[in-house]
Amino acid sequence: MVKSNKKRVVIKVGTNVLTNKDNRIVRPIIHEIVRQIAELYEQDILSVLISSGSAIAGKEVLGSCEIQEEAIRRQVFSSVGQPRMMRSYYEIFHDYGMKCAQVLATKRDFNPGVWRENMINCYEGLLSEGIIPIANEDDATSVSHSMFTDNDELASLIAQLINADMLIILTDTNGLYNGHPDDDNTHIIREVGVEDNLDHYIRESGKGEGEGRGGMKSKLKIAQGTAAKDITTFIANGKRERVILDIVEGKTVGTKFTS
Repeated sequence: MVKSNKKRVVIKVGTNVLTNKDNRIVRPIIHEIVRQIAELYEQDILSVLISSGSAIAGKEVLGSCEIQEEAIRRQVFSSVGQPRMMRSYYEIFHDYGMKCAQVLATKRDFNPGVWRENMINCYEGLLSEGIIPIANEDDATSVSHSMFTDNDELASLIAQLINADMLIILTDTNGLYNGHPDDDNTHIIREVGVEDNLDHYIRESGKGEGEGRGGMKSKLKIAQGTAAKDITTFIANGKRERVILDIVEGKTVGTKFTS
């Protein structure tokens, strides 16, 4: 299959972007993410979306769960929540005259050989038809040795798989700060190189842990690693208006990671 020459953007949306203070999914935020992807498509820019939120969506459906083992409980919540999240995305993309598809994966699928080739064919086929792939970990079948660190890692692997031009990691912070975000003298570090040591900033910001299975430390490692593959990467606030469009248009938003 011949790869399209259109620009490609991989967008990862974290749980904290999609939820409110009561830890419930906020549908208008999903709508805004889709609206921006639809606008990119009108500009001949192809997108792949990695969406968190399935476990929270599952909890909203099931309420309490009596399963004590955390891994199994997460599998149950995620398995129930995935269809709900996809229904929301399907309905909203349909409103924009677009189609989307769910692509579940484990780490094994990115190993060299037939698994990886199969994934490439899947993504290239969907993108060639103008279908937006919505990726997530296959929580129902993943075991410990084949689990991703978090969805940031999955997003990075997909960006490399499809030779993306850009990876955008959307979280609930405005980017990497040089100190604690609440301090008056703190500012956002606008650009980071792959060789820059960020340990000091992680400690000072107090953002070492965070959403889902990954915190800021994980995000920074993934962002620098992806940038080292010549894929420009951004960490930015997903609740900021037009955040995806502004980044693609080259405006100063969040923290940019370059090689």
